[in-house]
Amino acid sequence: MALTSATTAATVSSPSRIIRRFSSSPDSRPPSSLLHLAPRRGAGGNSPLACSWHRLAVRRMGRARALLGGFSDAGASESDDDEEEHALRGGQREGEVDDAVELSAAAVGPERWDVLGLGQAMVDFSGMVDDEFLERLSIEKGTRKVINHEERGRVLRAMDGCSYKAAAGGSLSNSLVALARLGSSQSAGYPELKIAMAGSVGSDPLGSFYRAKLHRANVHFLSKPVKDGTTGTVIVLTTQDAQRTMLAYQGTSSTLSYDSDLASLVSKSNVLIVEGYLFELPHTIEAIKQACEDAHKNGALIAVTASDVSCIKRCYNDFRDIVGNYADILFANANEARAICELPSTDSPMSATRYLSHSVPLVSVTDGMHGSYIGVKGEAIYIPPPSCIPVDTCGAGDAYASGILYGILRGASDLKGIGLLASRVAAVVVGQQGTRLRVQDANGLAESFAHHLDSLEFCSDV
Repeated sequence: MALTSATTAATVSSPSRIIRRFSSSPDSRPPSSLLHLAPRRGAGGNSPLACSWHRLAVRRMGRARALLGGFSDAGASESDDDEEEHALRGGQREGEVDDAVELSAAAVGPERWDVLGLGQAMVDFSGMVDDEFLERLSIEKGTRKVINHEERGRVLRAMDGCSYKAAAGGSLSNSLVALARLGSSQSAGYPELKIAMAGSVGSDPLGSFYRAKLHRANVHFLSKPVKDGTTGTVIVLTTQDAQRTMLAYQGTSSTLSYDSDLASLVSKSNVLIVEGYLFELPHTIEAIKQACEDAHKNGALIAVTASDVSCIKRCYNDFRDIVGNYADILFANANEARAICELPSTDSPMSATRYLSHSVPLVSVTDGMHGSYIGVKGEAIYIPPPSCIPVDTCGAGDAYASGILYGILRGASDLKGIGLLASRVAAVVVGQQGTRLRVQDANGLAESFAHHLDSLEFCSDV
């Protein structure tokens, strides 16, 4: 059954793991920066944001040779809303990537980061293809496959002459860019959110491209490039039915070391997000656990993205360990949620949401055109989908996660309202070509949500 407002308040006000985890922080108080996130500029002391949920939340490319050279900006300018995604045409090289942005963990940053993400730093190559293209290359439609260097070159050569886009991609960075854009909206009247990411890129041109584009999108990539490393790539092939097929070459992006620089970043972050794709790499599990331990010690909330069904099945024990022992928030789609629960495909997403919410304080489960669910303490809130004509489903779940996080960071008490915002963010991304929430759309969504927090009324119409 869907939770009513009264039921929601009563449920999340009861003792939960978030409270226990926060009480274990050094001074038993939430980070001061999170305490000041919720009030909008000019908001009064009796704002509905000072609710039980808020108190709970604060506690707790063309030819393969293009890979070795620069990328063309193909008509995009610094002021373009989708400036981090540049159209490429096979063989063209109109200019080199600006390599001036070289951030590291030692770079000057804020006293605390609102969100720090740990994930694979991948450059996305996104293009529209037909079914015949997939058949010709013996690629199974709608799947995600890890490929080697030779396979990547073969697919890119097959795309020679086609128009496609390159972006500083990866599932986590999609969410972080959307969150940064929602959190930078001046019309919403909130302080700007400070968003950072740590991962691994090589010292190659792709690594420079990745760092520069994230920086331009106001996401601070704080890891130093790996000397002589190769930056990972994901080739995203979208067919006319909006289905996407992903081919991932991990490269250097498959490494994550928990050194003193990363430990320092974790210790001054309010929310830590761990991307599930990292679980595929056995040597990163210990680094993830260390990051989660330090995040708890410093009173941060920990969010985990399920990422992919095949990844869950290959790394099932690690998923259950990290999610069961550390996660305050879990993001998954219906199939991923069922895989974690080991439920049959005939079971409903609501059942999986309820099941998971007994062990994770807040569970978010998406079910495509059928809507989504937010789970709390054994109950599931149904979120109806907004009307949308799908163009490209790639990045929908990433966008949805950004909406949930934005609502939590802004101190919203209405979980249904948070879910409706998340579904609207996802619908905007699904209705366009490309995985990134554009600036003008982010401004409108953030402003609408601010009005929701003022009036406690939020409609699902886009």
